[in-house]
Amino acid sequence: MQVWPGRPYPLGATYDGAGTNFAVFSEAAQRVWLCLVDDDGGETRVELRETDAFVRHAYLPGIQPGQRYGYRVQGPFDPASGNRCNPHKFLLDPYAKAMSGEVRWHESVYGYSFDHPDLPGEGDSGPYMSTSVVVNPYFDWGNDRPPRIEYHDTVIYEAHVKGLTQMHPGLPEEIRGTYAALGHPVVIDHLVDLGVTAIELMPVHQFVHDHRLTRLGMRNYWGYNTIGFFAPHNAYSSTGERGQQVQEFRSMVKSLHAAGIEVILDVVYNHTAEGNHLGPTLSFRGLDNQSYYRLADDKRYYLDTTGTGNSLLMRSPHVLQLIMDSLRYWVTDMHVDGFRFDLAATLARQFHEVDRLSSFFDVVQQDPVVSQVKLIAEPWDVGEGGYQVGNFPPLWTEWNGKYRDTVRDFWRGEERTLAELGSRLTGSSDLYQDDGRRPLASINFVTCHDGFTMRDLVSYNDKHNEANGEDNRDGESYNRSWNCGTEGTTEDPAVLTLRARQQRNMMATLLLSQGVPMIAHGDEFGRTQGGNNNAYCQDSELAWVHWPDKDAPPGELHAFTRMLTRLRHKHPVFRRRRFFHGRPVQGTHDDLSDIAWFTPSGDEMTDADWREATAKSLAVFLNGNAISEPDHRGQPIADDSFLLLFNASHEDLAFHIPLNHGAQWTVLIDTADAGCATRDPKDRPVVQAGEPWHVPARAMALLRRPRA
Repeated sequence: MQVWPGRPYPLGATYDGAGTNFAVFSEAAQRVWLCLVDDDGGETRVELRETDAFVRHAYLPGIQPGQRYGYRVQGPFDPASGNRCNPHKFLLDPYAKAMSGEVRWHESVYGYSFDHPDLPGEGDSGPYMSTSVVVNPYFDWGNDRPPRIEYHDTVIYEAHVKGLTQMHPGLPEEIRGTYAALGHPVVIDHLVDLGVTAIELMPVHQFVHDHRLTRLGMRNYWGYNTIGFFAPHNAYSSTGERGQQVQEFRSMVKSLHAAGIEVILDVVYNHTAEGNHLGPTLSFRGLDNQSYYRLADDKRYYLDTTGTGNSLLMRSPHVLQLIMDSLRYWVTDMHVDGFRFDLAATLARQFHEVDRLSSFFDVVQQDPVVSQVKLIAEPWDVGEGGYQVGNFPPLWTEWNGKYRDTVRDFWRGEERTLAELGSRLTGSSDLYQDDGRRPLASINFVTCHDGFTMRDLVSYNDKHNEANGEDNRDGESYNRSWNCGTEGTTEDPAVLTLRARQQRNMMATLLLSQGVPMIAHGDEFGRTQGGNNNAYCQDSELAWVHWPDKDAPPGELHAFTRMLTRLRHKHPVFRRRRFFHGRPVQGTHDDLSDIAWFTPSGDEMTDADWREATAKSLAVFLNGNAISEPDHRGQPIADDSFLLLFNASHEDLAFHIPLNHGAQWTVLIDTADAGCATRDPKDRPVVQAGEPWHVPARAMALLRRPRA
């Protein structure tokens, strides 16, 4: 076999049409072997003798895409000093673009001896490991272009590749649960019809199924256990795992883009699948433990702000390079349109405390590629001071956990929620305005993968996670949910009617609020997980979306959600790019304030009204003639005006339509009316200024006044 010196960059395995360049970083290594794996599992080892700045490299002519490989590293094994090299352990390439197989749990995949954890384990892990794969970098993107949808036009749909597609009756069985299924016309048609403009995919980076879960007969369904930051997860491929998963993922992106849908990846750069000091040695730990992980003062142990056993060392230049190279790769080579960063507060921990100006944010800010795509933070972790909603830099948007909590509390009838609801409906200026951000920094959601589905949110007071095998101890115990009078399944028509109304209330609130709405997959169908609020290990029908029959007309909630997204798209007053002023806006043709708040009696809200502990109702006037921001050509924006009437109390209320804000109003939405989404426009009620409009208990209404 010919072995040429090769190049130290790019890291990973790079095929150029004639052969492959291999490059891997390790400052701890004394010797490094490239291990080429044949179809029978045998290894051909090539020592990498060339070294530049701790990068070992070689070029092997004739090595083609599909070749499986890994590394072995000889170096110090001394956990007390933070070193865990062990040449008996087959290591995955941190820069691998694809991986084949999955880890089979055995003592040999652990770097230490089970009997003596401070001594190296001597078992060969190769037969039990997945492998890295050389991939073909070439793909015909044709005329693919990123949709580049502005935040104010964005509706996000959080989805799981397998969970969304595994049970779709219109998909061929052989592609269900895969990237090909997600790019299939029947799925894309649903997303387009629903009004979705971006799909946010739960982790698709190659991940590992935890030893504990596999022992219990379960899987890491959610995938927040990454081992390959460049590799699309091989189990989601319908065509093969020797690089075919890369091409299938690209085809999926190309199809979604052709439909005008962006692809956002939920990425997990805060930790890896290697876990704590008793975890396996799969890649980073065996290459250079101290360069990749945050270690405690006693270097045998790891600092953990993620609840998973380890945290990546964000002040390490090699970790920053890994993350930035990964992000750029997914944008430039895989054409994705943005990222949602799991437990993003951990990325801000340069030392111990959360630091807004940490190195990670610095390099993202100046990067000409990554800074131009959608960047969404999950603004918390489990470490001290980790709840950082509202504190990320101006380039970023955030999952607004306070929006979720407020909307849930309001609709379940909690007291003292009115003032905060007002802020959340209007883009959370209290969180984002002081650092120059706008309403679009708020990613609004009521439900997501983590917690109850929207249907379960109105059906259960308590979590029911017995299927997870932890005696219902796992998952959040405080869900801000309300079962509407009966826990779980019921045949009581009054309870079922109220639950359906509550789902419409929350969906309408979400899609009519300022900011960027995010819908959790299947909520438009009333998906249930039977009260399980932590289905991370449930790769089964309990967590998958149950689609309606392919020939069935849209269900009531589905039709209602679709009507709301279309209403939002049509009316810019619901997706403003600037915060409300709370007064008449100079330069517009209206003497009324751009927003006004009223009690059910039709009087403008006073400070005392906002502070009233038991108040659970209000009316909001949105003035379509007083939108302060211009359109993309600099022209004024004018829209219809709207009244939103909220009644979260247990009693029916008569809302008196405010005087001087419009003579006549048409009722577009009444969440107490299950069929309002499909009602003929000619049959919609009309109400005059000063007259009452009755909003039943726990319901809301939307009234429209056409622009002058």
